[in-house]
Amino acid sequence: MLTGCAGPSLEDYDTREPTLVPSEFFTGNLSARGVVKDFSGEVIRTFDADIKASWTEDGTGTLDEVFRFDDGEVQTRVWTLTPVEDGYRATAGDVVEPGLMRWQGNAIHMNYVLQVAYGDGTLDVRMDDWMYLVTPDTLINQTTMSKWGIDVGEVVLVIQKRP
Repeated sequence: MLTGCAGPSLEDYDTREPTLVPSEFFTGNLSARGVVKDFSGEVIRTFDADIKASWTEDGTGTLDEVFRFDDGEVQTRVWTLTPVEDGYRATAGDVVEPGLMRWQGNAIHMNYVLQVAYGDGTLDVRMDDWMYLVTPDTLINQTTMSKWGIDVGEVVLVIQKRP
């Protein structure tokens, strides 16, 4: 009975297509549009983003992201994806607990802790990140945000490769 409560695993997506290879999808210029939802599911912000993605000869990836929110805030984040035995170690300046990016079939899963602005300070929030390649040029990303094991919000976005 408890297995019915378990979330999806990467193995569930092993045969799904199109096949998602991070170093192939996250290359060149990409654009994103999305929403941030609060704990009740209400959309509290919208955003668009530009992503410049590149890879070195040793297989290390860089995702340079610029987010523009509907309230005028601009955020930047530069991800470094370092190859490890079972995926990539994902780090960024505001990521206080790096993630392990793994993938199978058309899906990527990553779990990490992000430091976000809250009031006059910051709050560390766990991000459970799932990405699904739906066409060779379009990826849907859904991230559940939690604190102390309680879901506090969600981010949903679409990332598209630009010609």
